[in-house]
Amino acid sequence: MQTELNKVVTALTEFYARETFLFEKDLGERTLTHRLAVHIERQFPGWEVDCDYNRLGERTLRLPHGTIVSTDDTLGKSIYPDIVVHQRAIPNNLLAIEARKQANHQPPEHDRHKLRALTDPHLWFAYSIGLLVTLGRNDIASSEVYVGGSLDRALSVWFAGRLKDVGLGLGPG
Repeated sequence: MQTELNKVVTALTEFYARETFLFEKDLGERTLTHRLAVHIERQFPGWEVDCDYNRLGERTLRLPHGTIVSTDDTLGKSIYPDIVVHQRAIPNNLLAIEARKQANHQPPEHDRHKLRALTDPHLWFAYSIGLLVTLGRNDIASSEVYVGGSLDRALSVWFAGRLKDVGLGLGPG
């Protein structure tokens, strides 16, 4: 998993080096996640990288009934991860990323719950890794890594350390 997370660190480094305009003009989260996805795609040859992707093969990506996560659709069941690294046709789900602007004052619990569900091995769409990053103007304000349906504190600390090593991190969220 560290190999995949190191690729994300490289993508974040390129993102912050090349996308300063987006932060200077205070553009929205969807714009930021799209541009971040472009940089992530370069790091994962052989994988598809999509934004707001809600499918697993032909099926709609849905959380189990009774979930507390609100969603963008009228039924309130399907979910749209900000960025996914996967193979659409197989399906093979590697990485789900939720990205937030540091200025977002909504509680992060929605994103955390989504990542716990997306990485839960008991659900049919499990991603190997979930990542929550809070995008500050010049660096990552906080980050959390999810594996097996829960926060992985050791990987979160490791990832935050890697971000700090490349000048992008303050520490785990």
